[in-house]
Amino acid sequence: MSSLSRELVFLILQFLDEEKFKETVHKLEQESGFFFNMKYFEDQVQNGEWDEVERYLSGFTKVDDNRYSMKIFFEIRKQKYLEALDKQDRARAVEILVKDLKVFSSFNEELYKEITQLLTLENFRENEQLSKYGDTKSARHIMLLELKKLIEANPLFRDKLAFPALKASRLRTLINQSLNWQHQLCKNPRPNPDIKTLFIDHSCGSPTGPTGARAPPPANSPLVAGLPKSGAFPPLGIHGPFQPAAPPTASALAGWMASSNSAAPHVAVVTGPSALTNPPNPALLKRPRTPPNNMSTVDYQSADSEHLMKRARPTSQPVEEVNYAVASLPQSSSLLEDIPKTVARTMNQGSCIMTMEFHPLQQTILLVGTNVGEISIWEVATRERLAQRTFKVWDISLCSMPMQAALVKDPAVSVNRVVWSPDGNLLGVAFSKHIVHIYSYLGGGDLRQHLEIDAHVGSVNDLAFSHPNKQLCIISCGDDKTIKVWDAMTGRKQYTFEGHEAPVYSVCPHHKENIQFIFSTAVDGKIKAWLYDSLGSRVDYDAPGHWCTTMAYSADGTRLFSCGTSKEGESYLVEWNESEGAIKRTYAGFRKRTPNVVQFDTTRNCLLAVGDDFAIKFWDMDNINVLTTIEADGGLPPSPRIRFNKEGSLLAVTTNENGFKVLANADGMRLLRAFEIRAFDAGKAPHEAAPAKAQGPNSLLPVPTPTVPVVADRMERTTPVVSLSAANNVDNGRVTESKPRVADDVNEKGKTWKLTEITDATQCQSVRLPDTLPASKMSRLIYTNSGVALLALASNAVHKLWKWQRTERNPTAKATASTAPQLWQPASGILMTNDISDTNPEEAVPCIALSKNDSYVMSASGGKISLFNMMTFKVMTTFMPPPPAATFLAFHPQDNNIIAIGMEDSTIQIYNVRVDEVKSKLKGHQKRITGLAFSNVLNVLVSSGADGQLCVWGTDGWDKRKSKFIQVPPGRAPTPTGDTRVQFHNDQSRLLVIHETQLAIYDAAKLERMRHWVPWDSFSAGISNATYSCDSQLVFAGFFDGSVGVFDAESLRLRCKILASVHIPQGVNSAPVHPLVIAAHPSEPNQFALGLSDGGVQVMEPLESENKWGVGPPSDNGPVPTVHSGSGTANQGSEQATR
Repeated sequence: MSSLSRELVFLILQFLDEEKFKETVHKLEQESGFFFNMKYFEDQVQNGEWDEVERYLSGFTKVDDNRYSMKIFFEIRKQKYLEALDKQDRARAVEILVKDLKVFSSFNEELYKEITQLLTLENFRENEQLSKYGDTKSARHIMLLELKKLIEANPLFRDKLAFPALKASRLRTLINQSLNWQHQLCKNPRPNPDIKTLFIDHSCGSPTGPTGARAPPPANSPLVAGLPKSGAFPPLGIHGPFQPAAPPTASALAGWMASSNSAAPHVAVVTGPSALTNPPNPALLKRPRTPPNNMSTVDYQSADSEHLMKRARPTSQPVEEVNYAVASLPQSSSLLEDIPKTVARTMNQGSCIMTMEFHPLQQTILLVGTNVGEISIWEVATRERLAQRTFKVWDISLCSMPMQAALVKDPAVSVNRVVWSPDGNLLGVAFSKHIVHIYSYLGGGDLRQHLEIDAHVGSVNDLAFSHPNKQLCIISCGDDKTIKVWDAMTGRKQYTFEGHEAPVYSVCPHHKENIQFIFSTAVDGKIKAWLYDSLGSRVDYDAPGHWCTTMAYSADGTRLFSCGTSKEGESYLVEWNESEGAIKRTYAGFRKRTPNVVQFDTTRNCLLAVGDDFAIKFWDMDNINVLTTIEADGGLPPSPRIRFNKEGSLLAVTTNENGFKVLANADGMRLLRAFEIRAFDAGKAPHEAAPAKAQGPNSLLPVPTPTVPVVADRMERTTPVVSLSAANNVDNGRVTESKPRVADDVNEKGKTWKLTEITDATQCQSVRLPDTLPASKMSRLIYTNSGVALLALASNAVHKLWKWQRTERNPTAKATASTAPQLWQPASGILMTNDISDTNPEEAVPCIALSKNDSYVMSASGGKISLFNMMTFKVMTTFMPPPPAATFLAFHPQDNNIIAIGMEDSTIQIYNVRVDEVKSKLKGHQKRITGLAFSNVLNVLVSSGADGQLCVWGTDGWDKRKSKFIQVPPGRAPTPTGDTRVQFHNDQSRLLVIHETQLAIYDAAKLERMRHWVPWDSFSAGISNATYSCDSQLVFAGFFDGSVGVFDAESLRLRCKILASVHIPQGVNSAPVHPLVIAAHPSEPNQFALGLSDGGVQVMEPLESENKWGVGPPSDNGPVPTVHSGSGTANQGSEQATR
């Protein structure tokens, strides 16, 4: 809306107020959003008119607009909730809690839990923070003072709290002036005219008839020639960031850069970089676009024609924008040769790949991000993973509360985008929760933390580097509907662009001559463009499909393309005409219904590529028909993700099997062979002399592209690891990495690998948790999802909860082995004790499950299943009395009201807590259920039983899909007995199976065993329990002899052995002590806790100087000597990797 239209609204508001149309006044205030009437708002709050309060607010802000708005709505709804509690209206309070306050649980789960607990109190003033709550009137007054401060600080209310200074009856005055002017224009003006209507122009005795209406003046009349036409608006940029809502004209895109600098009166106060304010070349986007009829006689050169002339094409063929069939274009044969279509490499990442990016200078280095928050750097030429990092918050103290709450509610994090800086020295990672990580890359596996930015509320959807004002910046966009620009060196925020009305999906920075700008797309299909200033979006267009779209320029920067998919699955690839802001060309050839958003890329040889229909489709930029389709030997997903290297000689494409393939053209194959030869020559040198004989670039074979930096890095990477201590001191002992550098774990052939064996408590961090309650063996052990507490269930049916306190040594209050926690109990002193009925709890099979928000725990010890409140320890309800007794519990990952309950009689009951009803009863096992695990990706429930059988059930209809008995190692009983446990990897596809006789990894979709490990010489005792680490990179296993093993999760190879003497007190108990249960911390990959048979609980971590449990073994089989951390060495046999 223009500024004049805005002012008209104010005039109408003044008129309505003067005429006493009170309700209409406030309705218009709310609907227009131009003026926030604080007096009216105060009256409604004081009167407790909560529905009207929120309705009025809704015209100016929404709950999730910003932190001020969120706080405003929260305070209002909290007051409404407390008033209902004060009136003892529990039903109303529950309704407010569920309908109004639930929305805030995703931002601060702890606060929502605390509010929920108020329902259990007779008087909410028993809560310490509410002890000073007075009566309703005073409480509203106090809240109102806080609300006024929040509203005044909220940028959305800026310039909306003061009504313009107007003379009384200003609208009447303007109408009178207009009528006087019309009267003066009358041919025969009468004295004291009688004006009876405003609906038509005034006229005294017009010859047109008795109505008094007159014909409009001619168009060339001097009275109207200088006035704008009805409905016209001033040029873009005139009124700052709030642009007219009218649809943009066809020339808007052509003029947005020019008008933003030369036409806008605000140039003098632009806060962006000074280099951006120079007037651009007016002809920049106005070159003739008429395609030439023949390349040899070009009279006018446009960006397109210049681009075409640079390409090696036969000059005898006309190049017209006509949709010829592909076969009719002779030049297509040369393009086909440029297409990378030979499958040169097939690599396994281990989890689903979400994004890829080749290094801008080192053509064979590929950066990969996955759905489990993992990034990897691959040297595709040598098939080597140079570096790997898993998601971890580097400094939780600097993170916002919404982000911390989001991670607590659901710790699963995916990588949405990885990107290199233009020089390749930095790389950026955008995650699905709030954060952007920036690493510095020094070559090889040297990847170091540079910046951690809490960038957006919700998901960070895209990331890019840019150089405005010759300064390297990071551009991010996210679910909070904003685009932000950050200094790449300091992480300081420079700009925030607001204007999208939906989550921003992608960004595309670019420049034309001296003008730097950013295109952005949102999930509602809107495309906007921004300069680096505070004047708002310059254009507003609709992308084809009106959903998820990405944009990219051609390699020479002259042509703009976009690719996207609609909600209905229709895909679009188009070229834009920048001079007109219209679609110039729409490419054909997509499948009818695409299940995912298609991905595309461009190359310097004028090719477009899109992953679609289980293949890669290629187009010549100048022809709308598909040039060719490559299936890459099969195995591609429906919409594979693709990425070219800079030269266009290599193309990476994702596969169905959590990996990627690298396709190459002739130049790409030569590039890869050159690296293979180098690697072979480097491997022939004696290992002892490798560091001294690392050859320089001059001694290597030539390559088609300048890749000398890669050669140097490769020579560094072939230097063997000297010792365990040296490997542990990499990166100056940084403790912030979730996984150690791959260079530490990859050893040269012939080097002696040494298993780390910890024999003394001084060689790791360990703490035994204090316990004043009667000792009883620990049956179950679990960390809270927030990672600040440990919950144990003892064999006597009593629960124990340990909480860590916030101290100088532990500022995050997270569980740690460096400080001891407190055994926590509520003020009432009650214990959480399970129903035992007539059973002996020591003989029962206990089970426990914790809700995702840590508010409730469900537990059983042979009797009824009890639901406890974690704040008060009170039993909220009990259900399912035996027989049969529950033996395993698992919450449905998407609905806390649905619980899978494994039973003693071998059945599985799917129980709905809300309606107190068993929805399904699953039968397939022959003995009691010992393990349950859900997969969100596969939509299955996997169960394990004491019969040694694994069953896969579909969660849609609870049908049985597959079943299989675990394979028994040679020399063991033909039918396995005892507990069999199951746990999903973070990728939700691989399954860890734990049995006394073995550890095994299964492909859950096929229920096929991929690899397994059985106890051998070093671990002759059976396995008591095991679990994945939180990042699924390690497996922690306890043994019946008291020892603990740490394994690489990928290969199930042992990397560290911890002897029982480290964590079990000697001489205290006559009976042998061993771990019964083992639990992994939810966010610290190297921390685990042991529940012991003597009733003790031990938390363990590696030393801070080590930051990991040992070093991974070599990939080949062979004698593996063991280093005892005490003194001496002994030989051990092979781990038999295939077991």
